[in-house]
Amino acid sequence: MAAAATAARRPRPRRTDPAGSSRDWHVADRMGLALCWSAGIALCLLALGIVLFMLVRGLQYLNLDLLFTHPQPDLNQSKTGGFLDPLIGTFLLIAVGIAIALPLGVATAVWLSEYGRPFWLARAVESGVEVVAGTPSIVLAIFGLVIFQQGALGFLSFTGEGNAVFGRSFLTAGAMMALIGLPLVVGATREALQSIPGHVREASYALGKSKFASIRRVLIPGARRGIATGATLGMGRIAGDTAIVVILLGASLRLESATGTPIVGALRGTGSTLTSYVYNNSPAGEGNAPQKAYAAAFVLLLIVILLNFVVDLIARDRTGAATWTK
Repeated sequence: MAAAATAARRPRPRRTDPAGSSRDWHVADRMGLALCWSAGIALCLLALGIVLFMLVRGLQYLNLDLLFTHPQPDLNQSKTGGFLDPLIGTFLLIAVGIAIALPLGVATAVWLSEYGRPFWLARAVESGVEVVAGTPSIVLAIFGLVIFQQGALGFLSFTGEGNAVFGRSFLTAGAMMALIGLPLVVGATREALQSIPGHVREASYALGKSKFASIRRVLIPGARRGIATGATLGMGRIAGDTAIVVILLGASLRLESATGTPIVGALRGTGSTLTSYVYNNSPAGEGNAPQKAYAAAFVLLLIVILLNFVVDLIARDRTGAATWTK
């Protein structure tokens, strides 16, 4: 008992920083540390300021009528309609873009991680993905317009009198949006595949599975959380782009379907998204409805925050479930 009491009174050793206390650092190092702290705090304050500003403005002007009424073709948008069509257009464009980017991105990542031969071609593909990731969206939009205005691709968009191909539709805009989401899918999938240890592959081969069967039945299921993270990040990028919407979708207020079945006609038709709606009705636009622009921007911000929250949940689940790496 006495020994236990003595041990209880004995002071616990203090946790020390392996790098030493910052008080012992050189003045230049302490200044660098202070700048790092300042940059991090400033970034947090900036993000908080944006969210709070949009929260106040959005809740001030947002109402259910704006969410469930169609916009009206009027120069003064402050008096007519809501933004139901741009909201539907946002989700439709996200669906088309990620439906194209996801299989292409996963296939590219699997080939780079598990095959990568010939080496020069693998390096060329990696460079191509990096170039696409760094290309401004306005350049992708102009390039897509040149491509999809060709007569051979007229079935992807609506046509005018004399079979003139305009190259504007949800399909063409979604194809270019897929290039925005593609690098994110490729990067997240490659990281997930590379985190799978080599003995998992060797065990699959030892059981008589071919390389393709191992990829399909072992590696891709094991990397599904990384794939989901890349897809979610890609959807967030697609939801926030404006240049491709304006050039390849037309940015019309109402959804305008082309001829054909309802689904195909809607995909070949034109419309707008929340980003183009916010731009047109902002103080710098022509819609003369900044209140509606704030409300639509708040809804768009909620969508992006929700997607980021999903990414965070996927990442946490991935960290907690990755037991085979231990």
